Amino acid sequence: MLQQPIPAGDFLALTLANPTGLAPLRFTLTNNTLVQVWDTGVICFEPASATTEDLVLSCGIHGNETAPIEICAAIVQDILTERLLPKVRLLMLFGNPPAINAGSREITENLNRLFSGQHSNGAGVINAERQRAKALEQYVSQFYQQLPVTELVTRSRSLYDLHTAIRGSRFEKFAVYPYLHDKPWQQAELAFLAACGVNTVLLMQTPATTFSYYASNTHQANSFTIELGKVKPFGQNTMANFAKVEASLRAFIQAEPVKAAAFDASQFNIFQVYRAIIKQTQDFKLRFADDIENFTCYPPGTLLATDGDIEYRVEHEGEALIFPNAKVAVGQRAMLMVRPTSVTDNLQ
Repeated sequence: MLQQPIPAGDFLALTLANPTGLAPLRFTLTNNTLVQVWDTGVICFEPASATTEDLVLSCGIHGNETAPIEICAAIVQDILTERLLPKVRLLMLFGNPPAINAGSREITENLNRLFSGQHSNGAGVINAERQRAKALEQYVSQFYQQLPVTELVTRSRSLYDLHTAIRGSRFEKFAVYPYLHDKPWQQAELAFLAACGVNTVLLMQTPATTFSYYASNTHQANSFTIELGKVKPFGQNTMANFAKVEASLRAFIQAEPVKAAAFDASQFNIFQVYRAIIKQTQDFKLRFADDIENFTCYPPGTLLATDGDIEYRVEHEGEALIFPNAKVAVGQRAMLMVRPTSVTDNLQ
């Protein structure tokens, strides 16, 4: 039996039993992996041998997105019970424990719109989600900066923020590639996504307040928001649907070869953001059915939404909608419109 203070290695249960605070813990497994619990939902693994890979996995940024939570909880439990030996530095984050307990997307405010300092803008740090966003930024910085990049050692930093979407999608799994400020897209990262069963990618064209953009822009991490399917309650996910992503993440953690083919642009569906539709008033309404899937296309001229006297219509052939949500706060993005594109001209 392991002499470690997390019963049965069930860190998720410990987190949810202490959703607003957990005293720091530090202990070493019998395989010499150093385990540090920094806060509720925040656990760091340091392998015994030297590594140049720093991996952050996050889930539960929205509390009702259960499949990623179950994937990450199983990985953590297997590390703590020594069925999985980490050979890279790993920081695992369960983003919003109170919302996970409530089975809700958020308690007060969308956590994934509060990064890159947004938590302190406007009214300031006034609720638990803003406090959590600020803390998560600090934990990611602490993790990456404990072993800084130097002239002698080049460290590889990654952050994969795992989600499921409110509605279904024409492409069940897809990734959001944060805006890189004209730096090239990384074909090795796209190949890793393909190994995870994700071959649809949305290229962002502007800065954002999402967790993945924060890691990419602030820490130069290879960072993605990865959508793995549709939101379902705990216990109702078909975990076989996530076998490729879980196998690829576990291989990464164990420093084993990921079953990734060479990048082939013809095997991908690549989109870029054409425009963002922002909710201006409480009168904002979507003008299509609630069950319309992400990446649905309509003919030019089709009415998409109204906001008081403002009408939003399809402007171009092939334009598709993604992330429609009329319930967002005023001033936030209610929908993105995207168009097919290519990465071949800016790929490294």
